Amino acid sequence: MTTTPPAIRVRDLRKTYVVAEREAGARAALKSLVRRRKIEIAAVDGISFDVDSGEIVGFLGPNGAGKTTTLKMLSGLLHPTAGELSVLGAVPWRREKAFLRQITLVMGQRNQLVWDIPAADSFELNRAIYRIPSADFQRLVKELTELLELGPLLRKPVRNLSLGERMKCEIAAALLHRPRMVFLDEPTIGLDVTMQRRIRGFIAEYNRRTGATVLLTSHDMSDVEALCRRVIIIHRGKLLFDGALSDLVSRFTEHKTIVVQLKDCRADLRPYGEVVSCEDGRVTLRVARAETARTTERLLADLPVSDLTVEDPPIEDVIERVFAQGTP
Repeated sequence: MTTTPPAIRVRDLRKTYVVAEREAGARAALKSLVRRRKIEIAAVDGISFDVDSGEIVGFLGPNGAGKTTTLKMLSGLLHPTAGELSVLGAVPWRREKAFLRQITLVMGQRNQLVWDIPAADSFELNRAIYRIPSADFQRLVKELTELLELGPLLRKPVRNLSLGERMKCEIAAALLHRPRMVFLDEPTIGLDVTMQRRIRGFIAEYNRRTGATVLLTSHDMSDVEALCRRVIIIHRGKLLFDGALSDLVSRFTEHKTIVVQLKDCRADLRPYGEVVSCEDGRVTLRVARAETARTTERLLADLPVSDLTVEDPPIEDVIERVFAQGTP
């Protein structure tokens, strides 16, 4: 039986920076001219994982965790200090043309569009760079324009676009060459709720239509919940978790939330769990995960319940708990 190799293969990947350090003050400044003290900082410290073709994986961590550094190594912008790395069967930092034609990197805080010309002209520039046949280019622009609703934006100078409009054009420009590997670094940062939903919907649709592999970093957990079944979490350069999003919740939380709608809050609900809030007959209880089913049965049997829902803690709280734990 032939086994399909992973789209991304990472083994003991490391990236260490050597930086100068000195104390404050004139004396320390003069001393550093003669002898400069240097320290090593491990931005990525021995992480390993695989990503299969067609997956959308959330790559999460707090600021300074090593996410962007890892994406830059995966896309060939940085050379790792140590470890093994392959993307689509290629070694990224060799920057071979065949590899570069199959990947794209979209960074929410960076521009690739030329500021003073219309987005359509930047699209034409990308067509020339990637040598996209004219007929294919026209078809792709039409498809991306429909999916992202770009029609009225393409002829405006990029400087006149709002942040959300520019981000849509940035994503379209990055996908004109139909990459098989898409690295997204905070693609919805700074966007309003409506625009965030459109971007998420487009990413999911692009993945469905093309089978592209997507590695997504975001501090907005709504992006992760909407797009990713699997998440990889790193902290201080080390891997903390790699698995299903649902497994993350069950592993790092001991409680569930039960929300009960009653006629009033006069009943004493403390025997059922910790009462978090009670307002207008809507009672929120925190109960042990193992006791959730039994507590739900008791509530329905004992009280005049008009509505009941069982919820996991917000994913933001779960991620914060993972960071606080801080060890693999």
